[in-house]
Amino acid sequence: MLFDAFLAMAGEGEAAALPDTGDLAADLKLVLRATVDELNDPRFDQAMRAMHTEIVHDPALAADYARRLDGPMRELKKARLRAAQEAGQLAEDVDLDVAVDLVFGPVLHRWLHRTAPLTSEYADQVVDTALRGLQPR
Repeated sequence: MLFDAFLAMAGEGEAAALPDTGDLAADLKLVLRATVDELNDPRFDQAMRAMHTEIVHDPALAADYARRLDGPMRELKKARLRAAQEAGQLAEDVDLDVAVDLVFGPVLHRWLHRTAPLTSEYADQVVDTALRGLQPR
């Protein structure tokens, strides 16, 4: 029920493509900063933590989450990274699933585990560090 409410609030099926200004770093920083703001919003924090806890413990909910939210969002992220590959901003052989995990995973990890403050500056560092490793050589 919480997941359905979360999807209704987020507008299931209404996700838009990630920005593509031609500057991959700026686009990813914009998205990650917005993610940081959402995760730090006290109106959503406890509900999102509760949902993530249930996802870990409930295989059916995990599958539903993957199908209805994580999968579609992952495809949007991969589409933006694919466009960057086509523009020569990322190496042609970069695995886009791994790249999504490299860019977005650290923010979720820091939020879930509360290992350190989750800030926009951290989001920028994640993007800069990931992109240095993903650039063509």
